[in-house]
Amino acid sequence: MGMTMTQKILAAHAGLDHVEAGQLIQAKLDVVLGNDITTAVAIREFAKTGAKEVFDKDKVVIVLDHFTPNKDIKAAEQCKASRTFAWEKGITHFYDVGTMGIEHALLPEQGIVAPGEVIIGADSHTCTYGALGAFSTGIGSTDMAIGMATGETWFKVPSAIRFILTGKPAKWVSGKDIILHIIGMIGVDGARYRSMEFTGDGIQYLSMDNRLTIANMAIEAGAKNGIFPVDDITLAYVKVHTKKPVRVFEADPDAQYDETYTIDLSTLRPTVAYPHLPENTKTIDAAEQDHVVIDQAVIGSCTNGRLEDMKIAASILRGKKVNPRVRTIVIPGTQQIYLDCVRLGYVEDIVKAGAIFSTPTCGPCLGGHMGILAAGERAISTTNRNFVGRMGATTSEVYLASPAVAAASALAGYIVDPEKMAGGEN
Repeated sequence: MGMTMTQKILAAHAGLDHVEAGQLIQAKLDVVLGNDITTAVAIREFAKTGAKEVFDKDKVVIVLDHFTPNKDIKAAEQCKASRTFAWEKGITHFYDVGTMGIEHALLPEQGIVAPGEVIIGADSHTCTYGALGAFSTGIGSTDMAIGMATGETWFKVPSAIRFILTGKPAKWVSGKDIILHIIGMIGVDGARYRSMEFTGDGIQYLSMDNRLTIANMAIEAGAKNGIFPVDDITLAYVKVHTKKPVRVFEADPDAQYDETYTIDLSTLRPTVAYPHLPENTKTIDAAEQDHVVIDQAVIGSCTNGRLEDMKIAASILRGKKVNPRVRTIVIPGTQQIYLDCVRLGYVEDIVKAGAIFSTPTCGPCLGGHMGILAAGERAISTTNRNFVGRMGATTSEVYLASPAVAAASALAGYIVDPEKMAGGEN
């Protein structure tokens, strides 16, 4: 019986010729990641192991991104603990205010992750790096601690679902629309502890930024990981960003999949996830009929804070004004993205439109800071979750959408098709 792409990567890191779904394995790790929230907990567990040093100073990554710049005393203490640990252990890849970015935008940009690797992170959206052809998955702080100490962890080998993507997406249909469509189709538990493996000729039309968005939200379908094949787009990206070796794994022709879905990307429309689950999706056409008035628009996060997202938002906002009743917050994923936005004029376009441009941070995505919702308020957001109270008051509502839909809706004051507000620009 053949192996899937994920199974091949895990087998190689476990030193095995073959693995099967459900098998328990011990695998070597290429990257162990934590942020300011989860690292503070992992440090205490690390101390209990008796380890004096991390297994490899170049393979442990700590990014202070969730509540930074610190929003309160507790956040400051968490960051202080993480900072002190990173300095004491001599961790090479430590990112603080001034160098930090949203972790899942920062690691690919900095060349810390590469195709064929096994990556764990004490953050559920660590599955993002599957866009590069790596196995990456979120774990808890205790597992992070053991990973930092030993460089290994255990996995139950996941079975897989195959998504065959065909056709070319229409204008304004992005990776965010594709993954929301898929989650709406299979549900938030439709891929529970399984690998979501994306194939098909439609992948050639997806930029790396779009692939990162899709892999990022695999966890919102309950998946263990999401993963894309390594193609010319992948290789061009990693050539620019990393000097790490590239290991290419391909699924066997007779690999076993629990289910296979074929999705014609050319038929998709911009998609919105209504409160309070990412599976609660409607096309933009249905959403417009509902005339959902919004109080806030957020464009950013580890899902949609990359340069392509900023470009799309700026192209729609350029020369226009956001609705005076809509607080519009744009958050670049990294300092480099911030600088690129300044250089390309996106910051000026966004600020002149009446929006704000923030320092890189997770911010309001998890109800952290810089955009908390009051009771009864509604936000359209390019973030990844819209659970009850996710962005503030338990009676507030979050509608998930692409940067194009969010920017257009900020102008209109209600959820709207970007084609109607963009004047044909892209």
